[in-house]
Amino acid sequence: MSRAPARERMGALLLIVPLLAFLAVFFLWPLWTMVRASVVDDTVSRVLPRTAAAIVSWDGQGLPPTQVQQALVEDLRQADDQQALGETVRRLNSAVSGFRTLLTRTTNAVRDGTDAVAVDLGDLDRRWKEPRFWLALRDAVPPYTDRNLLAAVDMKRDAGGAIVSEDPGASANRLIMFRTFLVAAIVTLASAAIGLPYAMLAAAVTGWKRTALLLAVLVPLWTSLLVRTTAWFVLLQNEGLINRALQAMGLIDSPLPLIFNRVGVVIAMTHVLLPFMVLPIYSVLLSVPRNLMQAAASMGAGPLRAFWRVLLPLSLPGLLSGSLLVFMVAIGYYITPALVGGANDQMISSVIAFYAMGTANWGLAGALGVILLLVTMILYFIYGRLSKSPQLLGA
Repeated sequence: MSRAPARERMGALLLIVPLLAFLAVFFLWPLWTMVRASVVDDTVSRVLPRTAAAIVSWDGQGLPPTQVQQALVEDLRQADDQQALGETVRRLNSAVSGFRTLLTRTTNAVRDGTDAVAVDLGDLDRRWKEPRFWLALRDAVPPYTDRNLLAAVDMKRDAGGAIVSEDPGASANRLIMFRTFLVAAIVTLASAAIGLPYAMLAAAVTGWKRTALLLAVLVPLWTSLLVRTTAWFVLLQNEGLINRALQAMGLIDSPLPLIFNRVGVVIAMTHVLLPFMVLPIYSVLLSVPRNLMQAAASMGAGPLRAFWRVLLPLSLPGLLSGSLLVFMVAIGYYITPALVGGANDQMISSVIAFYAMGTANWGLAGALGVILLLVTMILYFIYGRLSKSPQLLGA
């Protein structure tokens, strides 16, 4: 008797193995890669292992001892992976400008010399006599670093190791992140203002009217995001359909600036994300008995008071779920702000794409992604706590 349940459990486990493999490959592994890239920086220690071992004992005062300099010379002579050496040069040059030419010149010089002859780096290039290059090399040696996470919020460590703000104008990640959350919040509020009445109307009617209302929400989901954004790009232009219609009705004399600004971004994103607000609210309203509003009216409550005291509290779980979905999706939007927005309307996803594909700075791109992931997890945790509240559930 015990073998049969064991076989059944094994069969059930085998059925979910493809799902677990899919989640591991396409969800967990990318997340782990992003998190690892944000905190792991072993580029320098892999290419310069002798230097990494020798420079740890240096206290950072003056110039490092001779054994550290000779270890660097030996590492540069033995470095045969040009791609890894290039990544090391790029990493050090991002810390101190001028490292690219310094390391390139030094590498060529030590490889042209004799291995048995000790090399004086100060004679090769006077910049090796400046402690700031050696300090940057020492700071880049540890395999684990918070440099990327700090840079993602415009922070850094000074020479003493204290966390300080970046120099004004050096980075704008914090400003862009604030802009991202602001736009996502505006889109969430606009979606709620439109989605709640729409869901109430769809839940109130029946038959073909309800079907038509739901299809109007679902059909855009079956259309490519790029196509929908491009359609708004056409509609919002100065000679687009919206401005022409407003001028034909005599409401405006000249075209409204609806594109390449914040207004166009909010309009386009609200349209794209509206289904994520309507459907959760609609599903909750379907479970609300219709006679509750009539009962409230029979007890003397007007329509607005009945909505505020009866229908709105019962629809809060759906409204909260929709708001969470819309906000989480909105903070990661890339195509819509890039096409419809202006230079001051780009969101953090554009910055992540720039660091990942434009400058190959995977560490900073991963750090920005980690921040978005943490924000999403915090919001989901808050939603989980609120969804268990008796007041929210109408108990």
